[in-house]
Amino acid sequence: MFEQKLINSMKNFNQLIHVLLALALGLACVMVIWDFAARALDAWNAGNATSGFFHALGSLFILWTLSTLISAEMNYLQTGRTSVRVFVEVAMISVIREMIVQPVQIASSGGTHDANFSPLHYGLLLAALLVIGVVYKLVSSANMAEPTAK
Repeated sequence: MFEQKLINSMKNFNQLIHVLLALALGLACVMVIWDFAARALDAWNAGNATSGFFHALGSLFILWTLSTLISAEMNYLQTGRTSVRVFVEVAMISVIREMIVQPVQIASSGGTHDANFSPLHYGLLLAALLVIGVVYKLVSSANMAEPTAK
């Protein structure tokens, strides 16, 4: 009887934590949108719209990551399950963001202070994206096949 009350209390506490996480993710989305708008406006006012927009685009990739995490959190709150696919998506988004932001940072810095293009680093990012893409496809295929197996 005590164990059952303890388990129920822990379930309720866990539910509260997930609600707080969902609220924090929502607040983070608002902050990222604000950051994107501020960066885009600063770039526009500075007359450097192209480079500034690509820097601001990095913020939107963070928003994409947060959106994925919010979807996962909603799914968890509704079903009590979390998909591995979410973590693969976040990894893929992070690599794509790095692939876009890194060349822009190098171009905007003019090649100064350790901002040189490294073909090896970029090749490793491409290889990582390929591996993550394959894993994403495998995980997605496994998730699609799961309901029919039951």
